[in-house]
Amino acid sequence: MKRVGLYPGTFDPIHNGHTDIIGRAVKLVDKLVLGVAVNTGKGPMFTLEERVALVEAAVDHLRDGTEIVVQPFEGLTMHFAREVGAGVIVRGLRAVADFEFEFQMTAMNQQLDREIETVFLMADPRHQAIASKLVKEIALLGGDVSKFVGPEVKDRLLAKVGRL
Repeated sequence: MKRVGLYPGTFDPIHNGHTDIIGRAVKLVDKLVLGVAVNTGKGPMFTLEERVALVEAAVDHLRDGTEIVVQPFEGLTMHFAREVGAGVIVRGLRAVADFEFEFQMTAMNQQLDREIETVFLMADPRHQAIASKLVKEIALLGGDVSKFVGPEVKDRLLAKVGRL
C-alpha cells in the first residue's frame, strides 16, 4: 500500500523553507501531494494558478524517486487529505509561535479524523526566519530575495512587484 502524505500551504510564494520541508518529506512517503490552498482570507499576491505553477517549477528537482503531485484545494485540509488518500499531513515548524498554532490545529484535525496523522518537520536553521509574507515585503521594498527563493520564483516575484 502506498504511503501518501499531504503538505498543504498557501505558498504565496513558495520559498526555500518550503522546498527544504518538501525535500525531507519525500523521504517519508511514496507519494507527496502539495496542496495549494485557495485561502483568499490571506489576500494572496499570486493567483491560485500562478502559485500552482510556481510550486511545480520549484519542486521539479525533488521528484527523484517519490511521486509529487501539486494540486489546488479549497475548504478543510482534512477533507482534502481524505480526498487524496493521505494518511499523514506534513507541517513545518520554524519557531515556538508556529508550534502553538500547529498544536491547536492538530488537536482540531484529530477531532475531525483520527486516522490521519500529523508529522512535524523542524525547519533547517538556515531557513527558520523565512516567511512568505517577509519575502514579499523585502521584494516590495527593493531588497534582494535571492537567498530566500529559487530563481524562477525570484523572477516572477520581482515582475509582480514591478521590479523586473
